Order: sequence, then C-alpha cells, then structure tokens
Amino acid sequence: MSQAKSYAALSATTPLAPFSFERRSLREDDVNIDILYCGVCHSDIHTAESDWGPSNYPIVPGHEIVGKVTEIGSKVSKYKVGDVVGVGCMVDSCQHCSHCSADLEQYCDNNPVGTYGAHDLIDGTLTYGGYSDHIVVREKFVLSIPEALDASKAAPLLCAGVTTFSPLRHYGVKAGDKIGILGMGGLGHMGVKLAKALGAEVTIFTRSENKIAEAKKQGADHVVVSTDDTQMQAVAMNFDFLLDTIPVQHDLNPYLNCLKVDGVHILVGLIEPMDPTVHAANLVLKRRILTGSLIGGIAETQEVLDFCAEHNIECDAEMINIQDINEAYKRMKKGDVKYRFIIDMKSLKNS
Repeated sequence: MSQAKSYAALSATTPLAPFSFERRSLREDDVNIDILYCGVCHSDIHTAESDWGPSNYPIVPGHEIVGKVTEIGSKVSKYKVGDVVGVGCMVDSCQHCSHCSADLEQYCDNNPVGTYGAHDLIDGTLTYGGYSDHIVVREKFVLSIPEALDASKAAPLLCAGVTTFSPLRHYGVKAGDKIGILGMGGLGHMGVKLAKALGAEVTIFTRSENKIAEAKKQGADHVVVSTDDTQMQAVAMNFDFLLDTIPVQHDLNPYLNCLKVDGVHILVGLIEPMDPTVHAANLVLKRRILTGSLIGGIAETQEVLDFCAEHNIECDAEMINIQDINEAYKRMKKGDVKYRFIIDMKSLKNS
C-alpha cells in the first residue's frame, strides 16, 4: 500500500480539506499513476455535498484525471512507466454483462464503479478520486492521452468531452445536420466544438443576449435567445437534434417545438424530475424523440481523446491550485468560470 495526499469532503457541510489515506497495493492488472492535472466537474460538488443522496464519506472528488504512469502490475501490457494517461468517471465494472461486453461500461447491469465514492469490486474499499497525488486503477479503465493533446488541458475531455461526444456519435450527427446546443457551460461549449468538427450546423440557445458574442466566439453558426418568443418561433421545426446540457429543471416544451419530424432531444445535464411536465403532443404529433445519455464507455472515451487530438479541440479552462478548491466551488455555483477549472496537482505535492 502507498500513502496518498489529497483534499477531501468529510461531510456534506464542511469545506474540502487536506486528507491522507492509503492507496491499495498494485494488483497484477493495475497501473499506478502520478496525477499531474485534475478537472473540476459540477458532479464533484453534488457528490461532496450529498445533493444526489447520502455520499460515502470521506469523499476525495475528481474524475477528470491526467497523469504519468509510475508503476505497472505484472500482467499490464498496454502501458509502460512514463506514459501520459487519463482516468475518467469509472474505474471498474462487472465486465461480463451484455453492456460491458459491448463497451458500454457506463450502463453496466451491475453498476459501474465510480472513480470516487464507490466500492472496489474485489476488496470493497472506498474509491478515492483525482484530488490526490496518485491513483491506482485497473488497466482496462486507463486511457492513452495522445501526444497532440496538451496534457494540461486534456482532463475535462474525460468527462465533459465524452458526455457530449457519446450522444453525437450514437445518434449519428453528421455533416449538414442542424443541431441546437442548450446551455453554454462546461458541457455546452464542448458540444459546440465537437458538433462543428463533425460538420453540423450549430446553434446555441441562451437565455441572455449578453452571451451572443461569446457563443459566436465558441464557434456557433447561430444564436437564439430562448427568452425571446419571436426568435423561438422563427426556429420552429428547424432542428434535427437538440443537445440539452442544462443541469437544472427547465421547460422542455418550447425547445421540443424547434425540432423537425423525427427530431431528437438529448438530455445530458438534467438528472432530476422534469418540471414543468412535458406535453405528450410535442412528441406524438411530430414523432419526436426525447432521450438521455450518460458519459461514455472506455472505448468511446478513447475515441473522443483521439478525435480531439485530430481536430485540435480542447476545453476552455482556468488552472488553479488545490488550496483554492473551495473558492472554485463557490465560483462554479455562481457560474463564474469559463468553462472548467483544472487543478495543477503540483500545488498539492509541494504543500
């Protein structure tokens, strides 16, 4: 076993604070990774504060991890010491259900093992995430970071990147398709970049006219202010797809009206009950599809990393020290970040 330094939430109401714990000894198929960078996802806050139900404390958040391999187990064949690698939202799954066999580990029938706050399938110990100096992960759940990617900016691709890429791939978004992106945060701005790289015509929906210039800067072909009824009516029956990254309850009905017959509205941000109620006529009368998508499997996560390397796509991010994590959480709650925080883990190692 090895001693690890980290920042952790010890309860739902206390700030993150320094925390030491023991990482497991390497198993034969494990990779030991010295963590260089870790992205800060809104899910980290929800889990640290038990917003989605009671969390298993202590919680060491972080599932957007980039680091360097320092040691490998005896049966590891894909990686060697010195490789730059990543770890995303999962660190294991049952590996024998139909979904795991289809490289859809995120839908594992027996539940995937989250990078933090979950229980290891072998010894039952709690998993601890990337707000730490190193991590031990099963080889199958480790990703290769392409050399063409800037390692200091690649971390959010392991969550925000694959969360938006997976449904675009699954539903076959292609050149010439018209897609609307709802919301322009960490997920939304990645959705714009990825959809553009796939050749789609991209429109950002925003509630504020103040964000029009920023939306265009991100690469949007068009911007619709969703609070303007005239603008919304002008795009009725216009879109093949809507990628909905809004993380809070919102009225889906006006957006559904913007879809063509057979149009697809994909939820990737909301995991609460829909309120107000969706009017079934908005689906039935135009054969529209309302669906959702959860992150992506390991193969798909590697695909998005390679795709971003090929198309020179990276997440807009602000680098912070681990000591500023509680302030970063406050800023994220206020929407005061464009569009992701990334922790430089040297700040932890040097503390």
